Amino acid sequence: MKGDILIIKDHHKNAAKEIVNIIHPEILNSKSKYIITVSGESGAGKSEVAESIAGQLKELGINSYIFQLDDFFIYPPKTNAAKRKEDISHVGIHEVKMDLLEEILIAIQNGVTRISKPLVIFDKDRIIEETVDLNDKKVIIVEGTYTTTLKHVNHHIFIDRNVYDTRGSRQERGREVQDEYLEKILLIEHYIISAQKALADIIVNKDYNVNKIK
Repeated sequence: MKGDILIIKDHHKNAAKEIVNIIHPEILNSKSKYIITVSGESGAGKSEVAESIAGQLKELGINSYIFQLDDFFIYPPKTNAAKRKEDISHVGIHEVKMDLLEEILIAIQNGVTRISKPLVIFDKDRIIEETVDLNDKKVIIVEGTYTTTLKHVNHHIFIDRNVYDTRGSRQERGREVQDEYLEKILLIEHYIISAQKALADIIVNKDYNVNKIK
């Protein structure tokens, strides 16, 4: 998403380093693109950890590309927020074109290197299309709230920080007005996203310590 603001701190970088230590041997042995997801609740640090993983891989001479789930929402951010105001039941995984993202991952696994994808322009509340060249990218990182549900990946990484753990991060980011209505939305998302933890095989706990569980 164009216009997103990242606040990367040492704990994001440290978690990324632990994750890369786990997956690096597998990346080297992989004959095709290596795909990972980074998921968790709003404000958990998904974007920051994903960007830090990309940076760690770059230091090892491995190029990566990050797909943001925010680009695959049916409506751009401000319009989607208005839809939620009209009807709070709008909140959920059905807001996102998960099928399109899954199709793109299948195409990548099948060797396609030029991909057309949506791109959100946050400030203009628009969605355009862009073409990305993945020819020199060995690792594909897909980050976003519901990405643990994607099937065509090598590892699911889940940041286990809930709506209460993330309050400070959300306030610092300043993307949304922190009010009672937002808390209702975040609680709905919490129940959906926390249930997906069981699908993950690498867990980052609320202190950003990393454990491989499968």
